[in-house]
Amino acid sequence: MVTGSSRPQQRRGDTRQRIQDVTLELIAEQGYEKTSLREIAERLGVTKAALYYHFKTKEDILVSLFSDLMRPIDELITWAKEQPRPAPLETKREILTRYSEALSEAAPLFRFMQENQAQMRELSIGENFKDRMQDLITQLLPEDGSLTDRVRCISALFSMHAGMFVLRDVEGDPEEKRLAILEVATDLITQAHQD
Repeated sequence: MVTGSSRPQQRRGDTRQRIQDVTLELIAEQGYEKTSLREIAERLGVTKAALYYHFKTKEDILVSLFSDLMRPIDELITWAKEQPRPAPLETKREILTRYSEALSEAAPLFRFMQENQAQMRELSIGENFKDRMQDLITQLLPEDGSLTDRVRCISALFSMHAGMFVLRDVEGDPEEKRLAILEVATDLITQAHQD
């Protein structure tokens, strides 16, 4: 769920995921550059050698976290590419619905990406994320839509990102906020396919 807290929600209990969660937590507190493997190990209560057993660098931790949290988005892209082309409006609405759910689960990672944009340009996960966004945009665009309709489709996707950040500190039920953001994105897609 998208929450106002910068503390990541604990996912599962194994060591690898505890390392990922603690790393994301430390980075949220003090930034990517100021977080060291030594601090991660200390917060976990393990030696650096024990941490090295799982990950050699901070980037390795982030890449693994990115892969885990992006898996639902990768599955969505695969599903979308298997749908008939040109994709009907209902398929595009389903893409947005599934993307909204995936974003909700990956909220800590998206906060990291938003708050550490300079590092994202340098890390491999930044380029991987751009590729995924391009794949999703391709699935949403109308076949022969006007420039305005194409902008609406692209805006639908990115309004989901912006809404997640803008509303995270707004009082209210996280699920209601997610559904409101989804409704706006769906309206944009629908409008782009009515011309």
